[in-house]
Amino acid sequence: MQNEIKRHATNARMSRAVQFGDLVFVGGQTSDDEAADIRTQTKNVLAKIDRYLKMASTDKSRILSAQIWLSDIAADFDAMNEVWDAWVEKDCGPARATVEAKLAGPMLRVEIAVVAAK
Repeated sequence: MQNEIKRHATNARMSRAVQFGDLVFVGGQTSDDEAADIRTQTKNVLAKIDRYLKMASTDKSRILSAQIWLSDIAADFDAMNEVWDAWVEKDCGPARATVEAKLAGPMLRVEIAVVAAK
């Protein structure tokens, strides 16, 4: 069915990724290692995004948009971007917004959500 919704890594509250048509929505991902520095947390988050995109039969070269939340943008923006720039596919940079926000846990430093095409 063309308009079928397919959910990945679903629990009672949410799905980590949802497919609809030719779009894949990966919900906000945070690091499982809350004590890690911003570079490690960002690497952990991007690895999760890679896994969820793979579950939906797509990859980071197909990301259309990204929303990034940092708990301390002044302290972490440059280091997060260093990891992001090494990860994002060359000439495939998505539309992106990065803002400072209070995250769900006091040790979390970064959260990232993406939308990708199939």
